[in-house]
Amino acid sequence: MSSTSQRARSGEAGAAADTRERIVRSASRLFQRQGYEASGIKLIAREADATLGSVYHFFPGGKEQLAVAAIRHGEEEFADMLRAGLEGDADAARAVEAFCGELATALRKSDWADGCPVTTTALETLGRVPAIQEACQGALRCWQEVIADKLRRSGFAAEEAGELSATVLSTLEGAETLSQIHRSEQPLRAAGRHLAVLLGAVHAE
Repeated sequence: MSSTSQRARSGEAGAAADTRERIVRSASRLFQRQGYEASGIKLIAREADATLGSVYHFFPGGKEQLAVAAIRHGEEEFADMLRAGLEGDADAARAVEAFCGELATALRKSDWADGCPVTTTALETLGRVPAIQEACQGALRCWQEVIADKLRRSGFAAEEAGELSATVLSTLEGAETLSQIHRSEQPLRAAGRHLAVLLGAVHAE
């Protein structure tokens, strides 16, 4: 194969990867902001500046297959944000409180639209679409493990870190929902303060 042909194929592959990424990213944002049911394939294609044919080319399984990819995108995106936030302080209690503040600020800047990237889709499809439910469960396990890893590295015992990470994640999820409903940073910031007290007390025992 000539070098010209190789470059052409490489360019086509890069363009295809870019189109797929736009589709997945657009689906993830739409599912996050308005839910699975309200986000049709045509809307996703339009938001991604892609054709319907492109969507079905990359996701022949249709909306369900695309939703799984979108959830995994959201999982990775939030996991990166969580890791970066928790690495801001060596002390786990202070790191969790600071992250809650960062999350509150980011939520306000999105005009309260960018909540949890999986919650709405998970609840809408609960018990009806096993592949989506499994992807949502995987995302939550991933985020819990990121928190547990921070706790273990901060001196918490493994079993204790596992249980506390579930408490931290469930508190974050609930506080984020309250912040969206009330259009206020206060629930997330309050959750951060109280989680810090809890972690500090447990660690001191």
